[in-house]
Amino acid sequence: MPNQPPHPPIRRTKIVATLGPASDREGVLEAMIAAGVDVVRLNFSHGSPDDHRQRLVRVREIADRLGRSVAALGDLQGPKIRIARFAEGAVELAEGAPFVLDMALDGNAGDATRVGCDYRQLIDDVAPGDRLLLDDGRVVLDVTAVEGREVHTRVVVGG
Repeated sequence: MPNQPPHPPIRRTKIVATLGPASDREGVLEAMIAAGVDVVRLNFSHGSPDDHRQRLVRVREIADRLGRSVAALGDLQGPKIRIARFAEGAVELAEGAPFVLDMALDGNAGDATRVGCDYRQLIDDVAPGDRLLLDDGRVVLDVTAVEGREVHTRVVVGG
């Protein structure tokens, strides 16, 4: 056929699949690799080192058997930054409200407008426009300013 290129075009994107308990079921991982997965992601925030080791061994065995090259990506958990306690127990952060993470605030003095934080370097690591997640992502804050020992934010998703 004169109008067809001699080789198929090179695929420049990769298919990345996260492995976990669902991919441990019989035949699932093999079907994923056979369908074209290029990279398997191991989420080190969940599971044990032995779980991840076993999954990677299975990936290598299946990829070898199918004649496929599959890379592994280890996703490491970032630091867990802890906020201090609120003086009156739990507080509700309202969407759109200002909220301050105050590196100088005493451990139990937080309220609905501000709270202390154990990660003192936060003021050096964030800038206006950055997004912060609290409570494993259930509360979302946008940084509006960094002033002295305070990170000023606006609540995007309250809780």
